[in-house]
Amino acid sequence: MRRKVAAKTDSKVKADGCLGAAEFGSALAQKWEQAREKGDPVSLMLLDLDGLHALNTTYGHDEGDRAINATVATLVKSTKTGGWTLGRIGGDEFALFAPAVATEAAFLRAEALRREVDGALAKAIQRGKVTSSIGVASSPRDAKSPDDLMRKADLALYAAKDQGGGTVALTPSDDMILKSSYYSSAQLGRLRSLAERTKKKEAVLLREALDDLLRKHDRS
Repeated sequence: MRRKVAAKTDSKVKADGCLGAAEFGSALAQKWEQAREKGDPVSLMLLDLDGLHALNTTYGHDEGDRAINATVATLVKSTKTGGWTLGRIGGDEFALFAPAVATEAAFLRAEALRREVDGALAKAIQRGKVTSSIGVASSPRDAKSPDDLMRKADLALYAAKDQGGGTVALTPSDDMILKSSYYSSAQLGRLRSLAERTKKKEAVLLREALDDLLRKHDRS
């Protein structure tokens, strides 16, 4: 996606534990090499806020600052827990580098993170609504270099936005997760039929099922 450079006037935005775009690029290259030497997989998540521009335009930049601060605080907490690297690479776009995390685990963690960010946003914003979208790419599955990993995560973020936002997506060439590793041929056949009947993508149906599962355990 075209990066929206963070405004210099963001004096009310707290960025402790969140690198700038240039710093994140350097950290990404360094940690990529470290992971390659160990033979570990890596994942990159790009998170973009849906509706921040409209929020700023309609209700003013104080509301936008609240949204950014809530997002940064939530992401910093997650990166500290997992030993990840966090960067703000655009006005409302963030990157999270996760070492030793493969595609499936990254997708599930991204979905949980999206819910955490959206919950924090709902509490922080006094007027209007902002949600988050996340694109996920991994190596060695998707990319063979740091630049390629960023490009594939960017494509995944486009895919999430294309689904209407407020969702998580992998690169367009991948259908959500390695379904053949987890589901029987009968289940995949029923999923395909359901997608045709409901006029929805299989990835969307699987995301809805995951949301239902997470809500069920949230109540337990």
